[in-house]
Amino acid sequence: MVATPIGNLEDLAPRARRVLASVDLIAAEDTRHSGRLLSRLGISTPLMSLHEHNEEARVPGLVERLRQGQDIALVSDAGTPLLSDPGFRLVRACREAGLEVLPVPGPGAAIAALSVAGLPSDRFCFEGFLPASGPARRERLGALLASPVTVVCFESAHRVTGTAADLAELAPERGVFLAREMTKQFEEHFFGAASMLAGWLDLDPNRTRGEFVLVIAPHRPTQTAGEDPELEEEVERVLGALVGELPLKQAVRLAVRITGVARNRLYARALELAGGDAAS
Repeated sequence: MVATPIGNLEDLAPRARRVLASVDLIAAEDTRHSGRLLSRLGISTPLMSLHEHNEEARVPGLVERLRQGQDIALVSDAGTPLLSDPGFRLVRACREAGLEVLPVPGPGAAIAALSVAGLPSDRFCFEGFLPASGPARRERLGALLASPVTVVCFESAHRVTGTAADLAELAPERGVFLAREMTKQFEEHFFGAASMLAGWLDLDPNRTRGEFVLVIAPHRPTQTAGEDPELEEEVERVLGALVGELPLKQAVRLAVRITGVARNRLYARALELAGGDAAS
C-alpha cells in the first residue's frame, strides 16, 4: 500500500519511489492520473486499473499473481490508499490467502489537515465524504456535531458552500477548520466559527475550487471546566496556545467556540495565563 503525494511531488518518500520502480505491477485507481505521476518520476512499471467498479472482479487475478511470486503496489489518486478509496477487498483477500501486505506510509489529506487545524487531535473521527444531497448532508452533520471528538471529513468543490451554510445553521458558534488545495500552489486555510465560513468562501470565487478537508471541533457541553478533569486539561491546552499567539479577548472568544466552556470562566483563566494584563 503505497502513499503518493496529495499535491506537492516533493512529498513522495524515497521508499515509495523505490517500491513503485521495483514492483512487477502497480494497481491504480485511475491509470491516467497515476501514469502522469509515474512519467514525471521516470518510472515505467506497468499499470492496471483498480477502482470501485472493477475491484471485486480483479481481486482473484491479482491474488493469483501474488501467489506466483510477483510484487504488486496499490496506489490511489492521491494520498494513502483505502482512505475513502477502493482497495480493502484486495487487502482482505490477501490476508485470507496468507499473503503479506505492507504499508509504505506517506502523505494523507485527513492527517495533514488535522495536524494544522488547531483543534483537539488526541481523539478524532474520520468521516470520509459527506452525503451529496442537502437533506442527507444536514442529517449527517447534525449527528457529527454531537460527537465528543474532533471530526475530519472531505468535501468537494461543488458542495462546499452548501456544507458551509448547513454548519452555520446547525452550529454557528462551533469552531471549524477548512483546508483548500493542501500542499499545492494555491493552498488556503480557514479557522474560526462556523458562522464565518460561508463569508470567507464568498470573498474570493477561487475559494470554492479545488479539494477540501473540513475539521469540526468536538461537542463540549457548556459547563464549569472543573467539573470534568479531562475537559479541564483540554481547556488549559487550548487556552494556553491561544493566549500565547493572540490578543486576550480574541483568544477567549475562540476558546469559547472550541471548548464550549463559559466565557467568564475562560476569561478569568486567560487573565491568569497572561499575567493579569487584560490589554495583552
